[in-house]
Order: sequence, then structure tokens, then C-alpha cells
Amino acid sequence: MFFATYLYQGLVAGFSLTALANHLAAQGVSSAEVGLHFAVAGLPWTVQPILWGPLVDRASGFAMGRRRAWSVLAILGCHLALAGLLLVPGERSLGALGLVFLAHSTFAALLDTACDRMVMDHVPQGELGRMSACTRAGFVAGTSLGAGLFGWLLAAYGFRFGALCLLAAAIFASLPILLVREAPGDAFLSSARRVGADAGRNVPFGRFLRRLGLGLRRPHALRLVALCFAVDAALALFELPFSVDLVQAQGWDAAALSRLQAGLAFAGGTVGAVAIGSWCDRAGPLPALRALFLASAAAFLATAALIAAGLAGSAGPLILGFTNVLPGLLIVALVPALMQASRGRAGAATQFEVFMAVMNLGSVAGGAASGALMPVLPLSLVAILAGLVLLGAAALVRRPELILPRPREPRAIPVHRDASARSGSDLGRGEIG
Repeated sequence: MFFATYLYQGLVAGFSLTALANHLAAQGVSSAEVGLHFAVAGLPWTVQPILWGPLVDRASGFAMGRRRAWSVLAILGCHLALAGLLLVPGERSLGALGLVFLAHSTFAALLDTACDRMVMDHVPQGELGRMSACTRAGFVAGTSLGAGLFGWLLAAYGFRFGALCLLAAAIFASLPILLVREAPGDAFLSSARRVGADAGRNVPFGRFLRRLGLGLRRPHALRLVALCFAVDAALALFELPFSVDLVQAQGWDAAALSRLQAGLAFAGGTVGAVAIGSWCDRAGPLPALRALFLASAAAFLATAALIAAGLAGSAGPLILGFTNVLPGLLIVALVPALMQASRGRAGAATQFEVFMAVMNLGSVAGGAASGALMPVLPLSLVAILAGLVLLGAAALVRRPELILPRPREPRAIPVHRDASARSGSDLGRGEIG
């Protein structure tokens, strides 16, 4: 079910963020307009903790399962939103497209929150790396399929047919979310609530917020927030302008670009994700994360040199490999670290979603800023900026105590002052304190 959830999300992302974006670029739509469309669609992800985190964290008593009830509700809302694409007059109606994907992202954020909380509830600490690889492989497989297939369909058959195929593929991909139970005793489909001891109880909202606030004000949490925002903003600042430049300035075919991006993402996000996930489970997430930050920084600095030398067009496949594959693997190592920083605390899902929402906010901010900066800053300078941000991130994760909470020390058991004066027979009868 976890794989299917992210496969579904990747399928829609491949359509909207890659295939449709390249299709619009081929029709002469500016990067500023495309970036604004993406920014609108990404807004629900930036407020995901406020929208859904407390709701999912505090939920209890559903006969369908504590988290699965929200997953089913979310996926039905996602399908209803995607059906709205069939009412959009055409792909150049960016306002209508933005509203449709805004509605879809709102429900997809709920689905993502419920899935992440199920991972925290049911996956052991030593398997988080492989679980992260599984979800990443699902997202990458969906993105690759969505980018490659819909890039071709949009070019060959037009927007309306592509949207209809997206809706059909999304319904099929979501079937495991609807069919797999969270626990053996859960109801398959039911709006009822549990009764008795299994019903659970909700934490009062005020107390929940206080505990969450205390967790997020800790220095390691603040550093993680800064890290998540900076890294994703730097990556997004380069990604969209380079794709637009390849199509509009270098003469690349939009459908061919979508297929290449899909293939690179698939190669890195399947075999590569499994390798990184296994490494994280053996050695912990930080060694893999540090190595990936360093490798990604080197890749962006090499990219800057190639672009400055005037080789952006001919070296395009190499640059896409540099800037897509390695950064795409960062999330595999980053997710276990973020879950480790959130787990075992009040509002664990909400705190984790705060980190993820900050990453999404960074992507939205970087994508929105890229359109304005593209006429001002050369792409080589943007690549250097991204490389420097990644170098700073590598330096931060060198010291685990800077981004991970300290292990909680067991509380000492109070002993009465006169315990040592008791007789051996008293202690033998277990009369301590």
C-alpha cells in the first residue's frame, strides 16, 4: 500500500510537473507563467501540517483503521479533483489548470499525511531506510511513467485525451489504497467508529499544539527546518529554467525531454533508492546523507562549468543526469533522518509533515523565483549557488547532534531515605519504599 500511495502521487506529478510543463514550454509559454502554475498547485503542500497534521495525529476510533479512513477519503477527493481536468477548455487555460491541481494537491496532502503516520505506526526503526526506498521507488516509477507516457500522449493526441488517460491510470494505481486494510481486524469500508477499549481517545487540541510547539522549538528541529527549505529551494531554482532553456533556446523536443527525464529518474529512483535505503538501515541515515550532499554539490559545480563553456545543449543529457539522479536520492536518506527526529513525540506525524512542508515550500519558492531570476542570472551562476547550498548541508550533517535529538535518559526511580535501614527479610518480601 505504501508503494501504491507514492506511485499514485508520482503519476500525477509526472503529468503536471514534467509532461505538461514541457508541453507548455513547447507552445511558447514563458517559464514565469509555468512557474506560477506550479506555485499555485504546490500551496497545499506548504500548509500540509496545519491542514491535516493535527487531524491525522489526533484521530482515533475509526472502524476502518485509525489512519486508513483518512487515506480512503483523500483518494476519493483526489479522483474527483482530477475529473475537473475534463472541464478545462485547454492546456493554455493556466488559471483553470492551477485551480484543478490546487484542489488535487489539497487531498493528496491528506493522503500523504495519513500514509506517513501509518509508516511511523507500523514500520520498525531499523527498516525505515528500506521503507523510504520503497516509497521513493513508487514515486519515481509513477513520475517516470507519467512523464514519459503523458509527454507522448499530449504531443500526439492533445490535452483532453491525455487528461482522460491520467484519470483512468490514477484510479487503477490507487486500488491498493482502497483495498488493503491497515490491520487485520479493521472494517473494509465503513463510516462507523469503534466502541470499547479499541476506540481510543483524542488528545485535547490545546495540549497537542503545546507539545508540538515545544518539539519544533528545539535547536535541532530549527536546523532541520532551515536545511529542508534551503536544499529544495536551491534545486528548484535550477531545475525549471534549465528545462525551459533546453526546449526554447537549445531546440530540444519537449516529448523527448520528458522521456529522458523519466528514464533518468527511474534509473536513480529504483536501483539507486534500494541501495541507499539498505545503506541507511545498516549504518544510519546520516553517512549516506552526507555522501549524497557532497556528490550532489560536486555535480552542480561540474554543471556550472559545462554551461559556462557553452555546452548546455550538447551536454544536456549529462547535466540532467548530474542534477536529477543524485539530488533525487537525497530524499531516500533524508526521510529516515526526519522520521527519527520526529518519532516518539507528541504530534509525530505533524512534526514530520512540518519538515516535509518546509521542503515543499522551498520547492515552491525556488520554482516561483526561477522565472523572475532567469532573465537576470545566468544558469551557470544558479548552478554554483545550488552547489554551495549543498556543500553547506553536507557540513551540517557531519555532526549528528546538530540535527537529531539526544536520546532520552531513563528517569531515576525515587527511593525512600529509610530503604537502606530495612531488614533483609523486608527486602526479600519486596517491600521497597
